[in-house]
Amino acid sequence: MAADESNSGIAGDSPENGGLRASDRATRLLCLAAVAKELGAHQVGEEARDLARRVTEGRFYVACIGQCKRGKSTLINALIGDAVLPVGFTPVTAVPTVVRFGEQRHARIQSQDGAWLAVSISELNQYVSEECNPENVKKVRGVEVFVPSAMLAGGVCFVDTPGLGSVFAWNTAATQAFIPHIDAALVVLGADPPLLGEELSLVEAVGRQVQDLVIVLNKADRTTAEERTAAANFAERQLAKCLGREVGVILEVSAQQQLEMRPQKPELERAWHNLVSALRKMADESGRQLIDSACERGISRLSEQLLAAIREEREAMQRPIDVSERRIAAMKGTIAEAEQSMRDLNYLLMAEQQRLSDFFVARHKAFVASVEPRAQAQFNEAIGPLRFGSGPAYRRRIMGKAQEIAKLHVLPWLGPEQEEGERRYCHVSRRFVDMGNEFLRKLADAGIPDLARMPNALDLDAGFRVRSRFKFKDFREIAQPPSPLRWLGDCLLVAVGARSVITRRANALLQRLIEANSTRVHSDILDRVQDSRSYLEVEIRKLLHEVSRIAEHALVNSKALREQGAPALAAALQRLGELERQLLEAAT
Repeated sequence: MAADESNSGIAGDSPENGGLRASDRATRLLCLAAVAKELGAHQVGEEARDLARRVTEGRFYVACIGQCKRGKSTLINALIGDAVLPVGFTPVTAVPTVVRFGEQRHARIQSQDGAWLAVSISELNQYVSEECNPENVKKVRGVEVFVPSAMLAGGVCFVDTPGLGSVFAWNTAATQAFIPHIDAALVVLGADPPLLGEELSLVEAVGRQVQDLVIVLNKADRTTAEERTAAANFAERQLAKCLGREVGVILEVSAQQQLEMRPQKPELERAWHNLVSALRKMADESGRQLIDSACERGISRLSEQLLAAIREEREAMQRPIDVSERRIAAMKGTIAEAEQSMRDLNYLLMAEQQRLSDFFVARHKAFVASVEPRAQAQFNEAIGPLRFGSGPAYRRRIMGKAQEIAKLHVLPWLGPEQEEGERRYCHVSRRFVDMGNEFLRKLADAGIPDLARMPNALDLDAGFRVRSRFKFKDFREIAQPPSPLRWLGDCLLVAVGARSVITRRANALLQRLIEANSTRVHSDILDRVQDSRSYLEVEIRKLLHEVSRIAEHALVNSKALREQGAPALAAALQRLGELERQLLEAAT
């Protein structure tokens, strides 16, 4: 995110606050930006300038990450005490939104060409919601919101990221692309379901880069204490295993209640206070270190990109044109071969997916056979103390109990089944990934030295690439049919002492809830396998074609220089050497 507005906080030039170091780092970044401009790498240059401004101003990014509809935007609104971010729009576009300190409330939108446009806070949803900006047709590159909040005055910038698991794959990709810019993370979980494989993969990726993670279980007011405890314990175990370190206490909060200043349970109020304290402590004690780390990561990453571009330009200038042309033709042949191999492999993977389907059908049958008797016994025990009351009231209570018990058995099963599905998906997709990496190796062997670092660029264990679409179906139309005749019939049944009719229907509903929702769990997993595989194909194609694009760009420049003559070519090679030296100095 670019920014040219100063921010009070920890920035400066005094030795006490590390300003001299910040100034030195900013100078190195501006050096990278100058090199990038000369190489025509405009995006790298802009990113270097953005990071230099952020370092100078003492701003660090705390990214709010998590599954779609976890309440991330509401959480940020509650933390800053101002409802500036749109909520209720599902899903948002692929536009991370930075919320930072400003003397007055205002917002601005960045277009693809880098220009900024001032907009009112009330207009934000026109740019950041999928409803108003479908597939980001307005080409929004970034969004910044300025708020005079004490929470932001110390340099904290909250980043509202697109939710994982949006039906639009590019939303998840936008969040993953933002990972290199994250300095700390606010991981927002839910209790229903508590943690998904896609979230674990993202937290693991972020955790490899940053140490500061604050874990929040939001919407805690909508669940029982038992459900919250179970969800928090499950999430804590999974996150600790995933990260290889303890994650600390998971804070159970209700951002919506806090934002609306509604009375909360004492335990939720205490958790909110602890969350605010943790973030303020992060700003006071770790802010400068987070900024310095962000700068060093950025310098390393941007230098690597520019050095690769320089070396490819040099190679193209030094080899004969016909060799470069044959080399690019060989690359294109390799890419065409990869495309055909993917088509051939699809037929084999269809058989693998059928075996996966059979596997889950067997697991589903075993689950239902095991759970139904226990659920029925639990249901019969639960309805014993229920007061009868009127017929419609009795139906509401007893049908609600059936829905509650079905959820109690199906939802905890959802997490382990999704993990098993993801594990088996990785096994199914391994051949795709191996094939993609093999073609990357072939491209490296075709003569681009800097591609030697790209084999295994496709992650074997990346997991599902699309969200879970599972929603618990409660069959409300059966439990509480909106029919005057049914209402009257329930009254008559109770009047004549035939409550057992309603009880039998509730038992039948319980069986249907377990059967149908457990089936929906596996249908969701199989859909994710299919969709993730398709998304993986797109990843492979994009990666292979990007390799070819870099080489073709270098060849075009080489031809232009050769037409100008040997002196122009020699001068260009000398200048590349100077740029390489500048980069190496800036990177160390």
